[in-house]
Amino acid sequence: MKKFLSYAAFVGPAILFFIVIQIIPFFMGIYYSFTSWNGISSATEWVGLENYKRIFTNDERFFDSFLFTTKFMFAAVAISNIIGFSFALILNSALKTRNILRTAFFIPNVIGGLLLGFIWQFIFVRGFAAVGELTNISFFQQAWLGDAQTAFWGIVIVFAWQISGYMMVIYIAALQGVDTSLLEAAKIDGANAYTLLTKIIIPLILPAFTICFFLTISMAFKIFDLNLSLTGGGPFNSTQSVAINIYQEAFTNNNYGLGSAKSILFFVVVAIFTTVQVMFTKKKEVEA
Repeated sequence: MKKFLSYAAFVGPAILFFIVIQIIPFFMGIYYSFTSWNGISSATEWVGLENYKRIFTNDERFFDSFLFTTKFMFAAVAISNIIGFSFALILNSALKTRNILRTAFFIPNVIGGLLLGFIWQFIFVRGFAAVGELTNISFFQQAWLGDAQTAFWGIVIVFAWQISGYMMVIYIAALQGVDTSLLEAAKIDGANAYTLLTKIIIPLILPAFTICFFLTISMAFKIFDLNLSLTGGGPFNSTQSVAINIYQEAFTNNNYGLGSAKSILFFVVVAIFTTVQVMFTKKKEVEA
């Protein structure tokens, strides 16, 4: 009992807060998804599966936001991990300024999403326009946040700029765990840099890829603050993420029951994507 109480003193508060902040609201959300509650009134009307039927039969905007979020996820995950892994390979070498560069690349990750979005909104709208006027380069003269296609890539750029440093740190930690004797032996046997990377380094750090892919997939799917501050879902809802769609449904339209149903479906889809990804990359780890 004494040992149990000592464990409970350390673990108990964390478990309590997790239950209060995560578990209870999750099950409350499941309950409200079967009601027509407006989020204000104390009275809730049970409607069963009506909210889910409405989503699948009469809510094209929700599926448009899902399509946008899925495309954004694939682009953002690929670009963020390529940049993060490339930085890790470069900064894992014996550079004199590697500690300064690691800090510089990681700093964007500690800046709040809303603040970061407003900073980049100013860059896209004012900064790029000023550079375009001076240089007449068409890349800077585009209405980056005013066109659906460029706005999409604008959000991808800012997301990758923020997250790549975090992925870099994970990849560096994995690279530092690679046994240098294996690399030296491979070099003696005539392996070039490409062979070292693809046949030795990447197979040995596959667990890091599993973690980074999981984190970037979940972060990209749940994007809200960057999307809200950069475009607000515009122009004409062409860059509206699922998170913004759910927020507007619940807190702007006061359809809390319908918003809860959307969030439950969103949770299921994200859980499926991340589970499949982890299973696939774990299988590759075993094969490697």
